[in-house]
Amino acid sequence: MVDMTSDSYLRELKERIITSLPAGVRVKNVEFEGPLLVIYVDNPQELAEVDIIKKLAKDLRKRIIIRPDPRSLKPPEEAKEIIKETVPEDAQLTSFFFDEENGEVIIEAEKPGVVIGKQGATLREIMKRVGWSPRVIRTPPIKSKTVNNIRQFLISVKDDRKDILTKIGERIHRGVIHDEKWVRVTFLGGSREVGRSCYLMQTPESKIMVDCGVNVSNIQYSPYLYIPEAQPLDSIDAVVITHAHLDHCGLVPILYKYGYRGPIYLTPPTRDLMVLLQLDFIEVAAREGSQTPFESSFIREALKHTITLDYGVVTDISPDVRLTFYNAGHILGSAIAHFHIGEGLYNIAFTGDFKFERTRLFDRAETNFPRLEALVMEATYGGSNDLQPSRKEAEDRLIQIINETTQKGGKVLIPTFSVGRSQEVMIALEEAIRYERANQIPVYLDGMIYEATAIHTAYPEYLNANLRDMIFHHGLNPFISDNFVNVDSTSKRDEVITEEKPSVILATSGMLNGGPVMEYLKNLAPDERNTLIFVGYQAEGTLGRRIQKGWREVPFPVNGKREVVIVEMNVETVDGFSGHSDRRQLMNYIKALSSKPEKVITVHGDENKCVDLASSIYKSNRIETRAPMNIETVRFV
Repeated sequence: MVDMTSDSYLRELKERIITSLPAGVRVKNVEFEGPLLVIYVDNPQELAEVDIIKKLAKDLRKRIIIRPDPRSLKPPEEAKEIIKETVPEDAQLTSFFFDEENGEVIIEAEKPGVVIGKQGATLREIMKRVGWSPRVIRTPPIKSKTVNNIRQFLISVKDDRKDILTKIGERIHRGVIHDEKWVRVTFLGGSREVGRSCYLMQTPESKIMVDCGVNVSNIQYSPYLYIPEAQPLDSIDAVVITHAHLDHCGLVPILYKYGYRGPIYLTPPTRDLMVLLQLDFIEVAAREGSQTPFESSFIREALKHTITLDYGVVTDISPDVRLTFYNAGHILGSAIAHFHIGEGLYNIAFTGDFKFERTRLFDRAETNFPRLEALVMEATYGGSNDLQPSRKEAEDRLIQIINETTQKGGKVLIPTFSVGRSQEVMIALEEAIRYERANQIPVYLDGMIYEATAIHTAYPEYLNANLRDMIFHHGLNPFISDNFVNVDSTSKRDEVITEEKPSVILATSGMLNGGPVMEYLKNLAPDERNTLIFVGYQAEGTLGRRIQKGWREVPFPVNGKREVVIVEMNVETVDGFSGHSDRRQLMNYIKALSSKPEKVITVHGDENKCVDLASSIYKSNRIETRAPMNIETVRFV
């Protein structure tokens, strides 16, 4: 066995690289950083031909990145002025971000094409003059504090990141030492329940954790992290996060509180949204007098260990496991995590939450995998009667209820997750108001909705083509409509509640288990003119589920005491906005897979739904199925 971390191996790689690259390219160093093989060169502009790098990566079977030698880079302020001189004024440059970790300068502009230049000529000139590798993005229409703060934080810890990535790289490339071949998954949470999703995949060489969520209903709060399979936490090679909802990522910081120091793999939007929602989670808990499971310092520690991957990028994450993310269609950046184990030994995918239907925001979940022996899939709406109306029917019903309520002077309160559901509803409302199908009324956004929407505008490449075309080619951005008003203070919230005019209020949290929505509910519930509309799943044990079931007297904590609020307002549920697949879509997804799995595991659903879906998939497809319980282990090979 070759020692993958040895100096001799890196020297050997360097020699192979030098002989493969054009003669004029001056290679200064070769290092492993996380899953990447980084090649530092004096003159990266000589490697503008992407095919050279692709061929090299294929030959070496490594993910390769070319970086300029740090000593060849112009200082950021000097580089900024040179870029301004080089780029035509009509590009309308708005900001620069110098990513020293990657030797890259991110250039934001109103007209990215002008910065790129004809056949990339301007970009090559920039690289030649400043040394930095330029990446151009369109200026987001809404500035995100979260995106900016994360960028600045990662700059501030670049030296720590360098050490972290070096250690991760050594661990990934440590080499295979066992002859046995087996794959098993232990279900640490999210089995026959919705919440605290967490799964531990093991081989003789590796331990990979998929998701680490919190149960938002506060019943059996966290995954079974203390069982022998998961301990010690630092024996885990990698944590993979499918998307940013708290029931999938809410307890990632607690891993670092109790000893984990490995990497977190996720898409770039998931990283930013995860930080946003985790900070909001502990802030809301502290404000409501609840004990927080971790401090903000552990959110920052987790962020230091993040490694972002775009869809379709194949990456080594341990000696015998490769990871690829595919679009899940659920929320911004949501991913199906596909694992290739061994040299063709086994392929298993975890869907996370997914939507097998094109929505206003995203394309439908990916079905094309090169190989797939096993699938671990959600069953949120897996019951035989869990059929949702079409998105058009849902939107029509929503607008009808809003019009009926506002015409009689009432307010509409829509509890919603800040990520995903809020933006879907926003786009539907904006179009209805624009085409005068809905009354011209203000739509208030409270909680993290506005900031989450700003993050959506920072990642247009993760939205579907129709929405991108509407925004960039037709100049119509539904996210920045004048109808939307951000509620950014308690005084503004009080004003919205007390004003004597109809309105629509989107507020977090989506299951009425805390957050600003509670203040609106307490004040609007006694008035029968108002309407409460549920547009998303209400988990068992949450206040949302209780009111949905018909509770009309609900307890509220007020100044340390519990008061009962009488719910006189109209209560409606509008299905069809969900980011989850309904029963029909779940069944169709199995049929649409390009590679038919031999085994399907159903999770992330109430017990009867997981069992029902597993049984139906077996009967329809003659595929082996299981609906495991928490702490159960399933062997695949």
